[in-house]
Amino acid sequence: MDEIESGVALETGLYRSGRAARLAGLSVETLRVWERRYGVSAPQRSAHGQRLYSGEQVYRLGLIRQLVEQGHPISAVAGLTVDRLQKLAEPLVSLGNARKGPIRVVLVGEGLVRRVTNGGLANLALDVVNVGARLDAVSETLRNVNADVLVIEAPELNEDAVSLIIEMRQVTGVAAVVVVYRFCAAPTLRSLRAQGYLVARMPADLTEIVLLCDTALAAQSGHSRRVDAAPWPNISVLPRRLDDQALATLVAAANSVACECPRHLAEILLMLNSFERYSQQCSALSPDDALVHDSLTLAVSQARGLLESAMERLALAEGLPLPAGLQR
Repeated sequence: MDEIESGVALETGLYRSGRAARLAGLSVETLRVWERRYGVSAPQRSAHGQRLYSGEQVYRLGLIRQLVEQGHPISAVAGLTVDRLQKLAEPLVSLGNARKGPIRVVLVGEGLVRRVTNGGLANLALDVVNVGARLDAVSETLRNVNADVLVIEAPELNEDAVSLIIEMRQVTGVAAVVVVYRFCAAPTLRSLRAQGYLVARMPADLTEIVLLCDTALAAQSGHSRRVDAAPWPNISVLPRRLDDQALATLVAAANSVACECPRHLAEILLMLNSFERYSQQCSALSPDDALVHDSLTLAVSQARGLLESAMERLALAEGLPLPAGLQR
């Protein structure tokens, strides 16, 4: 590493705050807020009062940033050691290690490229070898790339996109294809799946992109996928603290409160509970998609846990009824 270019102080081997923040993928403002509110790090000070960070501190800050972007509250991870932070991040690394290296991917779609490259997946479980901003703008730089999986983002996926996706697959020469969308008609899904592509809704949790790539690779190579193998061994489905009855009680009670946030949040949790059950049914009915649906269940449970905590705090603040075990 070029010490002058990297911003390292030659005499100390330490990074100044601006460079440390950039290397960790943070803004200087975010770093300062995290330090002030959560004591996320304890940098040294130079003779002139400048904050200086060691390489290990920068690495730790990068892990924290990655975990926060995956949904972990900053308050929960700010005080953890590097070893503990690495264990929380292990599911991503373990997927890469299972094949002795990250999955080499080509990303197409401006939003997808931004989320993956800024979200901590790159250089862990995914190796982004090339990118394309738009599906309808094929670049010669994408021709015959050396990659494992082609991942295409088409938020509003329609029948017109099918021929473009096929063309992109032919140009890149990548056999395994993942297409993620937000809205799509059933005939279009059938057309793409008939081509052998893995098509799924854009996941809220970026780690599911890795699982989709892993699934597409396994299907392309003819390897069977283990339905009974937990895809994220260090993450378990969180138990439900607020069941439908408790949430219905909160919705009814919230009608007497001027602020409508408790009612809206309870309704969101009811929808998440319903989706969690629906996803589990899909997993049981379709063995080929079991791995994807199991990962969905894990992601939803993590989101539900965060929202349940918020609901509990809101209910206490507004004097709304909570189940006996949650009352303080």
